[in-house]
Amino acid sequence: MIARLWSGESAGWRLLLPLSWLYGAITAGIRFVYRSGLKKSWKAPVPVVVVGNLTVGGNGKTPVVIWLVEQLQQRGYTPAVVSRGYGGKAQHYPLLLSKDTPVAQAGDEPVLIHQRTGAPVAVAPKRSEAIQALLQAHKDISIIITDDGLQHYALQRDIEIVVVDGERRFGNGWWLPAGPMRERASRLASVDAVITNGGEAKAGEIPMRLVPRQWINLATGRAQPLAALADKPSVALAGIGYPPRFFSTLRAKGIVPEREHAFNDHYAYTFEDISGLAGPGYALLMTEKDAVKCRGFALDNWWYLPVEAQFPQPDAEVLLNKILALLPTANCGNTR
Repeated sequence: MIARLWSGESAGWRLLLPLSWLYGAITAGIRFVYRSGLKKSWKAPVPVVVVGNLTVGGNGKTPVVIWLVEQLQQRGYTPAVVSRGYGGKAQHYPLLLSKDTPVAQAGDEPVLIHQRTGAPVAVAPKRSEAIQALLQAHKDISIIITDDGLQHYALQRDIEIVVVDGERRFGNGWWLPAGPMRERASRLASVDAVITNGGEAKAGEIPMRLVPRQWINLATGRAQPLAALADKPSVALAGIGYPPRFFSTLRAKGIVPEREHAFNDHYAYTFEDISGLAGPGYALLMTEKDAVKCRGFALDNWWYLPVEAQFPQPDAEVLLNKILALLPTANCGNTR
């Protein structure tokens, strides 16, 4: 229902316009008070790169964060990541992640980023507190990447990157709740880079593809090539911002599950939720974001599919050079 409203397929979104005008006025007011200096924002002692979006959920910003972290690590820098930690509830903030931090405390995306990259990660409603905790715990941090936070104007930033879903774009173009927008599309004119995930990138935008790697077994960690599960009966699930993207990826690779189950973004799975979805002889297929919430009770027929962001080489170099210009010289490598 929401998808039809936000895409403009249903005219019911017009009934929500008064609430959208209120939302737009509030968000514009928040941005104004910080940009005008009426309310003080915080400047970190190291460069800050914000990776965010203008619409809610499912645009692909977390793979971009992972890509940036890995690229900086390859060049000898020590990036760290801060996040709001949506979906998690900790007893105290800021929360510094360790290899044992549960998703229930930190949220699924911060845990995924920490496990994939090994980078220091902290979550807190106030990003400045997360950054200060990271800098106290890790003296060698050279740059902060924020996973989301484009609208968190209490934190000053050196570079803003917006990730856009190239297929859905901005729907009907309206603020929440009549549309999917946190800010209007005109905000793109003030950011440093626009990355378009799938679809067709517009002039000045950086095209990105999410490329599947290989299947990883949740219970054993064993890896298998994509084609290994193509002929095996399977069931797929996805609790991400836009589940159809995962299901389309499977079909594009010749994997056609007998059933597809879409869960809400950041859904907190239990064993009872999914243990009966794929019986004997079937593989249960999921995203890496789902896997970080299921690994503790996984069965041996459960598999997840990591993806990585890929960009045209010239675009990747331009984007990275903007960030590297903020940093002192380190051990340089080659862009993948």
